[in-house]
Formats: sequence, C-alpha cells, structure tokens
Amino acid sequence: MKSNIFISGIIALSILGGCQKLDQEVITTLDYQKVIQSYDYIKSLNSGVYANLMNGFLYINGQAMMASATDESEHTLETANVQKFNIGAWNAYDNPDNVWSGYFTGIRRANQFLVSSDSVNLNQYKYDPLPASQTVYQTRLAEIKNWKYEARFLRAFFYFELLKRYGGVPIISTIGSINDNNSSVKRNTFAECVKFISDECDSAAAKLPVKYALAGDLGRVTKGAALALKSRLLLYTASDLYNLPASWSGGYAFPELISVSGDRKTKWQAAADAALAVINLAGTSYALGTSYSSLFGSGTYNNAEIIFRRGNSNDNAFERASTPIGYDNGSSGTTPSQNLVDDYEVIVNSTTCVPFDWNNPVHAANPYSNRDPRLGFTVLKNGDVIKGRAIEPFIGGLDGKPKNDATKTGYYLNKYVNNTLNLLTGTTSNHAWVYFRFTEMFLNYAEALNEANPGHTDIALYVNKVRQRSGVNMPALPIGLTQTQMRDAIRHERKIEFAFEDQRYWDVRRWMLGDTYFNVPLKGVSITKNTDGSFSYTRINVENRVFQPKMYFYPIPQSELYIATSWKQNPLW
Repeated sequence: MKSNIFISGIIALSILGGCQKLDQEVITTLDYQKVIQSYDYIKSLNSGVYANLMNGFLYINGQAMMASATDESEHTLETANVQKFNIGAWNAYDNPDNVWSGYFTGIRRANQFLVSSDSVNLNQYKYDPLPASQTVYQTRLAEIKNWKYEARFLRAFFYFELLKRYGGVPIISTIGSINDNNSSVKRNTFAECVKFISDECDSAAAKLPVKYALAGDLGRVTKGAALALKSRLLLYTASDLYNLPASWSGGYAFPELISVSGDRKTKWQAAADAALAVINLAGTSYALGTSYSSLFGSGTYNNAEIIFRRGNSNDNAFERASTPIGYDNGSSGTTPSQNLVDDYEVIVNSTTCVPFDWNNPVHAANPYSNRDPRLGFTVLKNGDVIKGRAIEPFIGGLDGKPKNDATKTGYYLNKYVNNTLNLLTGTTSNHAWVYFRFTEMFLNYAEALNEANPGHTDIALYVNKVRQRSGVNMPALPIGLTQTQMRDAIRHERKIEFAFEDQRYWDVRRWMLGDTYFNVPLKGVSITKNTDGSFSYTRINVENRVFQPKMYFYPIPQSELYIATSWKQNPLW
C-alpha cells in the first residue's frame, strides 16, 4: 500500500491451516506480553488489518477484474479463472472468488489488534513532565483510540463482503486459541450479521474524524467511510434477494441464513436515511468531483468525491494486463462488452437524450457519436487515440482479430488505465482502488427513497446531480416518471456510473435479475474497414453465459463443511 498506510514493521503473526479453520493465527514471539506493549508493534498490527483489503484491479487470480464475470466485459484469456463464473464451472470446491480465507484472516487480525491495543506501554512519556513527552503521550493515546475504531470498521467491512457472498457467517469478535475446535462454531443469521455490521458502523462513525488533517493519513477510515458502509449494507438488506428467498431458493429450510424478515418499506426508509447521513457531510469533506475521468487516476488520493479507497504502490501491472494487444507489452485483458456500450445514451440536445438503437440507421452508421461522455471515459473505441496512434480493433487492424488475444468485443478498457505509461521502459504510476465515493450515496438515496416514498422530489434531484455533474452534463431525467420508470432509470444510472467498479455483479444479484442480464449471450461488435476508409459495425454474440438461481449466493467452501459438519450448505448447491 502507499506509504500513508504502509506496514511499518514485521507483523508477528503466523497464518495457520491455509484456507481452513477460519484462518487461525498465533503470535510467534517468545515474550508476547512484552511485544504487545510496544507502540510500534501495535501500529504494525493496525496496518496489517488494512492489508486485507482486496485490490479490485487484478482481483481474480491476479488476472481479471470481477467485471468480466458480468455483462460489463469479456476477458480475452480463455484460461482466466474468471471464465468459470461465465460458463457455470464453479462450486463449493472451486470458486474463482475464494475470499473466505482472506476476509476471515482480516477479521482475526482486527480482533488481535483490538485485544492487544490496550496493552501498549506509554509510561516513558506519561510520567515525563516535559511538554514534548506529554505531547507524544496524548498524540499516541488519540492514535490508538482512532485505530480501534478503524479496526472495528475494517472488521465490519470484511463481514459485509462475506455476508453479500455467503449469507450469514459466524460472528467472531474474540481471539480464540490455536487449539479451539471450530466444529462448534455456528453460522449467525443474516439479520444478526446485519445488526453487527450496522452497530459497528455506528460506533466507528461516532468516534472517527470526518477527515484527517495530515497527508500521511490519507486512506485511513473516516466517519464518512463508516456511514457509507452502513448505507450500502442497508440498501442491500432492503433489496429483493434478501427478502424473497422463497422465489428462488427451492424451499431452502434455513431462510434465516440468507434473508431477513420485516416490513420492506421500513427497510427502504432506513437505507435512504443512511445514505442521506453521508450526503449531509457535504461541505465538510465530500463533494462531487469536477472530472469523472480524474476519479480513477493518481489524483484519487486528494479527490473530494472519494470516501474510502485502497492505496497501492506504483506499478504498471494493470496497464500490462489491459492495454490493447497491438501496443508494446499490451495483453488486452478486460474488454468492455457491447451490452454495456449499448446502454450509454445518445444526446439529442441539451434537454433530450434517447437510448442507442442499432435499428436506427443514423445510430448504426456512427455508433459512438453524441453518446453519454462517460462512454469515452470508460471504454476505448475504434479510432480513439492513445500513445500516438488510433486504436484499431477492426478485423485486420493492429489491435483486432485475427491477432492472438485481440479483443473479442471490439473494445478495450480506458477507465483506470494510464495510457501515458511506457511499458517498454517500465514506467509506473499509482492506482487506488475505490470502495466508496460520494456519488454512490446519491444513487443509494434515490433508489431507497423511490421504494419508500415514490414521487419524492429528492429522487430525481439526486439522480440528476450525478447525470449533470461537471464534465458529464447529461440531460436531466424526464419529468413525471412512474415509480417503475424511475426504478429502471436509477438502475441504468448505476450501470453507467459505476462500470468496472465492482458494483454490477452485486447489483444484478440483489435485484434478482441474474437471469435477465447474466444468462444471455455477451455481445460485441465486429468492425470492418471499408475501401473508402469508413467502417461498418455488426453486433455479434461473443459468448453464451450461464446463470442459475443457486448462483445468487456463493456456496460455503467445502473445506469448511468438512470441519463444521453441522453447517447447512447454501441453497441449491
């Protein structure tokens, strides 16, 4: 990670048992009590909890983004593990997104820190009357207090990531012994997990600062991050998947593990209130960014739209994996789909836009003309110029078929990619993976409010704030949309605004639209260069995708079920 959250010392933890037993860890130093009294050791423990934040750039087996398991993109390497999602070749033994071990390691590290942090010995400063020593004492006390709430947030974040994948999981908030028998550990219910995460967010938000004053603290958890997690948690909890288990789970006998009960409107209102709590921090720390494209480059560290992100050291691995195949050291990698590209609207004038339509001869002849500007910020299209030349994804072009590993969809990724890097000489840049940004709170609020109080003026207001931000300037939504029309508009806006930000995979599931979007062919475009230099575009099928109802939740890893024999596997697996 970047130096502001860098692990400043050797964490004296040893991870035992690989991916089993919820990742037991033990201290390996000879005199544990003396070690945990060290301020530097406790600081390193805190940094170690941050280290378990996942990096979404090359997330699946160090190769692919989660976007390539959705209708957003296709990964050019057929052997990439992410393809198992698309063809249905995954199960409790082999899951490309095997995060169980990693997140339970993070949870245990958070618990270890929380247990150890009270043991820090600051007596050398506490009992020294010199003002400088007293300043150090008070500063370190305040740091440790904040670190506790950071660790509690991170633990809650890890639990949320497990919850949205697996449903109810064991809530473990203490440090067990290496000799503990995990076969006795029970899965908590979905509702119990929601309450635990929500309560931890509330506790962290009440104590953490809205922002940190020092540049070295950029990337640390803040009040806004805690409230943003609660917003996303409650939005998910109110959504269809977690409230309608009978509609998909095949009579699963343990619905409390995958769903919640209670009044839906009350849940939607709670979700709206949670999002509004973050929105109300505007002016103190957060604001809409003035440039959509700048949200995903090195400037992310100081961008007022970013609420929480994972910092990384400088590298060019993502560029090597994502640059078009015709450029030096380019590997193509994540290539946007026509399914996604088709959803960027066509601007008619300053007040009107229409859906793109291949049956419209004007649209078909110039498919990238007058489109939502976020298309260009997100996707590299035929003729876009990078590194001194136009990309050529057309048949026979420098970046097109029949070249090995050329894009199958007719597109390459632009979002996040630093196209100024020289991959031959090995130049690098910084990449920050964003978990929460201010814009999400606007759309969370609008979505929840549309369900709790349809017709409320804030719904269109906040969707339009996203659409009409500086640099995007899309026409406002039409006036007078019904609740259903507004729901569709908000879902469309989320698809466009958050493309390749690891939102689509989970949005489609919580809306219970997997069959609609993930069980249909992934589309691309075949581009032919004509003799007069013009181009012809033909929409094509790239890959038949598979989605089955059981895929709404991940299966509990089989390695865990061998130990916790009383656990019930998730529905239909």
